[in-house]
Amino acid sequence: MSMRGRDRVAIVGYAQSPVVRSADRPLGALAVDTARAAIADAGLEPAQVDGFVGATLLPSSGGHAVTDGVSVVSADWLAARLNPNPRYAAGFQGLGQIPGSMAMAVNAVATGAADHVLVHRALHNPRGSYHATSASEFGGPMQWTAPQGFFGPLAMIALTYNEYVQRYGASREALAEVVVEARKNGARLPWSYWSGRPLTTEQYLAEPMLDDPICRFDCDIPVDGVAAFVLTTAERARDLPHRPVHVSGYATGGPPKRRLPAHWPLDDLMAAGAGMAERLWASAGMGLDEIDLLQVYDGFSPLVYLWLEALGRCPVGEAHRYVRDGGIDSDSADGDPVLLSGGSLGNGRMHGVPQLLECYLQVAGRAGERQREGVETALSCHSSPHLGGALIYSAEAHQW
Repeated sequence: MSMRGRDRVAIVGYAQSPVVRSADRPLGALAVDTARAAIADAGLEPAQVDGFVGATLLPSSGGHAVTDGVSVVSADWLAARLNPNPRYAAGFQGLGQIPGSMAMAVNAVATGAADHVLVHRALHNPRGSYHATSASEFGGPMQWTAPQGFFGPLAMIALTYNEYVQRYGASREALAEVVVEARKNGARLPWSYWSGRPLTTEQYLAEPMLDDPICRFDCDIPVDGVAAFVLTTAERARDLPHRPVHVSGYATGGPPKRRLPAHWPLDDLMAAGAGMAERLWASAGMGLDEIDLLQVYDGFSPLVYLWLEALGRCPVGEAHRYVRDGGIDSDSADGDPVLLSGGSLGNGRMHGVPQLLECYLQVAGRAGERQREGVETALSCHSSPHLGGALIYSAEAHQW
């Protein structure tokens, strides 16, 4: 994002559906209702929304059918039911669905391709085992990993985290702190799948390994849920009901070397994260010390360590000690509440929506009883540092 584009676009409304294991309505119907609620929250009518952006990746390696309006919801599908002739409709393809979609929406508004853009993310939990596969043979890159049992994201993160444990001496008790913190905060949210259901350290430590050193509680649970956000120019935002939250910067990461798809060497991941962080600070014109609230991605619990280190909150290899010492405890006066939203572990597999939503609510002053004082800037992280990205938000538009 150039200096000229910084803070020119703001989030002006949102809606979040309940997050459930299996919804009693099709995903498309849930998405239409959620989108309509977000548009109304922004003080607009559907006919005024002339831009639609979404990402349709179904995050399952189990070979489930991908059907628009049923297991995914594309921007075109949603536009056809809200404003059939939009000026702009586009879908982000790839990993890091939230930062990718938000970047497309910001650019569409900043360049005048659309006046009001709706960004949505719709997640579905298909019937059957989420990551099971009936395939009897594999081609392409997976032929080198799947026959040996290295298949799906669980093995992927377990390999990376094993390297972290062996290199830095991280304990299971420290990782328990991450999961318990996420579930504690998610249990406080009425829309969360885990609402009213916190987790204890004892429960976490008693859980058997799925792929050592990862257990079931280290993984976000597949769910049905939709979130939608409305973006427009900073100028138009002044006339709308809620305090605008400006998008001040964003950046995405990419692996520095070509590897097999599920092979995440720790050094590759952290090198990409460091480069992504440099681009993020340059994009926003501010550094980590100017961020009032940081919300990190936690689709798998070890990613919390990796984001804390990639962004510079902790030295490399020290995040597990930082967490074990109470560093992320949201109930502590000295804590750094990086999972205040409950994240994916505390909400369900919403792919970074909880992080974006919490940043928006806190900066807009709309978090209700959870509102923290003095939150004027925030940062949300999405996916892993090397295959995702981050966004920075500000209450006030900076003058350049």
